[in-house]
Amino acid sequence: MSQEPRNTEHDVPQDAPEAGPADGKREQPAEEDLAAAFVRETEVIEESIENGKKVRRKGIYLLPNLFTTSALFAGFFSVVAGINGDFTAAAVAIFIAMVLDGLDGRVARLTNTQSAFGAEYDSLSDMLSFGVAPALVAFTWILQDIGKTGWVVAFLYVACAALRLARFNVQLGSVDKKWFIGLPSPSAAAFVAASVWTFHSFDAEAFGFKLLMLFVVATAGILMVSNIRYYSFKEIDLKGPVPFVVLLAIVLGFVVISVEPSVMLLLLFGAYVASGPTLAAMRKMKHSPPLS
Repeated sequence: MSQEPRNTEHDVPQDAPEAGPADGKREQPAEEDLAAAFVRETEVIEESIENGKKVRRKGIYLLPNLFTTSALFAGFFSVVAGINGDFTAAAVAIFIAMVLDGLDGRVARLTNTQSAFGAEYDSLSDMLSFGVAPALVAFTWILQDIGKTGWVVAFLYVACAALRLARFNVQLGSVDKKWFIGLPSPSAAAFVAASVWTFHSFDAEAFGFKLLMLFVVATAGILMVSNIRYYSFKEIDLKGPVPFVVLLAIVLGFVVISVEPSVMLLLLFGAYVASGPTLAAMRKMKHSPPLS
């Protein structure tokens, strides 16, 4: 049974637009589809072996990557500060990046959130914070006064840092954890940053200090790609009990560093840089045959 159409003043005119959701709500499903497609296409998917089975995992771990991002920010800030001529802040930022870089790996291990994405992200962050930043800070402060030799040595450091990080990534898990093969890039960056901080604080800009900075930057770069072993301190058990005197020594260390931070950090990392060649020379003398 059909119904006759009604002619009333409340009927909708024939040429009136169709009723629909106000404020553009009709387009919301399309926007949701676009957002979902963006999330899907940019999602990180990793494959790992767990209990002998291949497992696919989506997403990234937030906590350790926050520390890596903070280290990356500190490295970028060091570059900006160096360009602006604030070399003390630039050097301090490199040390902050070094602390944050040490924390992200430990946080990942403590929370069982290690991932291939985190390892690659950390390596790229290290390249900026411990490769580009120290070389650029040293160059903008004093190496640029030497001309072509200055930027060539700065590039040498950057290239050695990249090679050092690449070698470390492919050798991960295949070397003795007690030793680093070559000077670690954070220690090399700390050595260069402490040198800039110290010499700049004392307004040491004579030609002799320019040659000294050339030597510091070039030596740090070459030692990174050398086969000289450096103690990694990974065998130190931070969870186990220690004698009270150890904590007292740490407190005294902080006090000594606070007296003249730039000088003490330079002496500390200078000693670590020198420890590798010194121990290598001692081992060679120990195993060399006696002269007849």
